[in-house]
Amino acid sequence: MSGFVVEMLGIEKSFNHNKVLHSVDFYLRGGSIHALLGENGTGKTTLMNILGGVLKSDAGEIRVDSAPIIMHDTSVSENNGIAFIHQELTLINDLAVYENLFLGKELKKNGILNKSEMVKQSRDILEHMGIDLNPTDMVSELNVSYKQVVEIARALLRNARVIIMDEPTASLTDIEIDNVFSIMRSLKGKGVSFVFISHKLREIMLIADSYTVMRDGRVVADGAVDGNVSEESLARYMVGKEIKYDDVYSPRPLGDTIIEVKGLSRNREYRDINFSVSKGEIVGFTGLLGDGRSEIFATVYGCNKPERGVVLVKGKLTRIRSTSAARNNGISFVPRDRKENGIVKDLSVASNMSLSIIDRLKGILFISHKKESQSNQVYVDSLHIRVSDINVLITSLSGGNQQKVVLAKALGPKPELIILDNPTQGVDVGAKLEIYNIIIELAKQGVSFVILSSEAQEILMLCDRIYVMYHGEIRRELSRAEASEENIMILATGGSVENWGRAL
Repeated sequence: MSGFVVEMLGIEKSFNHNKVLHSVDFYLRGGSIHALLGENGTGKTTLMNILGGVLKSDAGEIRVDSAPIIMHDTSVSENNGIAFIHQELTLINDLAVYENLFLGKELKKNGILNKSEMVKQSRDILEHMGIDLNPTDMVSELNVSYKQVVEIARALLRNARVIIMDEPTASLTDIEIDNVFSIMRSLKGKGVSFVFISHKLREIMLIADSYTVMRDGRVVADGAVDGNVSEESLARYMVGKEIKYDDVYSPRPLGDTIIEVKGLSRNREYRDINFSVSKGEIVGFTGLLGDGRSEIFATVYGCNKPERGVVLVKGKLTRIRSTSAARNNGISFVPRDRKENGIVKDLSVASNMSLSIIDRLKGILFISHKKESQSNQVYVDSLHIRVSDINVLITSLSGGNQQKVVLAKALGPKPELIILDNPTQGVDVGAKLEIYNIIIELAKQGVSFVILSSEAQEILMLCDRIYVMYHGEIRRELSRAEASEENIMILATGGSVENWGRAL
């Protein structure tokens, strides 16, 4: 016995004449969490799709428990105890938890659905995982972390011993991530193995036992996650060069106040919010799950009305009651969930980029494609969007390039303030650095930014000032000199202001 539950040897795969996997070897030990890393387009998801039976390899061998397996389709993978939880969760919101767990494999008694037995088995598997969740709850009522847990439970119900998780934490807050990680560690102790695909290197250091790094369809590094590996070394393996986030921030002269918010309150979402942003300034808002920051800026952008408070744009009292009014006042917004709210999947890169300035691109009767092409090319060049043809579907681009297109759409109306909610979700380390540098360069040109992020590192890299939120209130405003991950966490978890001196 090799000690590996899965071995993939010499795996090759091409699409038409494009070879995406070059004799890849991959090994997974039983009862372990193995990180699979690489920038977008490096072949890691293709490799896992082959293991999951979604794709067939052109060459190579797969062994499960040392026995050669021919992965004809997903049923072969499932029969060998392998489950693939894709980045796009497959749960149905209009069904209960137990119905999702047994979807496609419903239990019947005398030809009738056996609800009581499905609920019982669902409760048993959730208790086995240590999860306090009612199987009859509707999935629509669950937050994203519990939806991930339901996907894991479904895999375990189908006797999975290996669970592949593709970017499982991309849309999760820190508390939700801790919840998922706790479940993974518990199951690892019971012999379940995980392949963890992620761009978040800090998470890799926290959760993984071992790692494999891919670049250009090849394995470039692998080993144990121990004292000999760091976030910096993993990033270097991924992009093939040194990545220095420390050099991102650049101080710059600031101009007059662009926006000022006074006493903004809405229901139980947020209370007595006061802040300002100056020309060319980058201001961060951070905290934990349910802190209210997204709701505040939904109001600022005209998506809903406050109960109390005022917004001043360039010193003038302004009632922003619609998103078009926000844009007319020089405010753009990049939403939290790119795939749900940032892009139109059925449109091309060009059309997505132009959505915010359609009125400006009209000719006598129709959109002027010449004007559209000229406008789009400016952003393709300035934001370094990697696309061979802007008329291809936006879904053909990597996550980082999709995010740049969303940023280009926000820049189209020539805003003075851009609100970025979770700006680097699902973006690899190289693209993250590019986006950070773009933000800094635009700030030097006088564009103001509000960054909403739960990633303390991201906030600290970019921001001139930071507002830390707790339960709908601004707990404290921090200068760069005051800000640290420790101090942000103390405030974000309700730490006492009286004890602040000891925290610094």
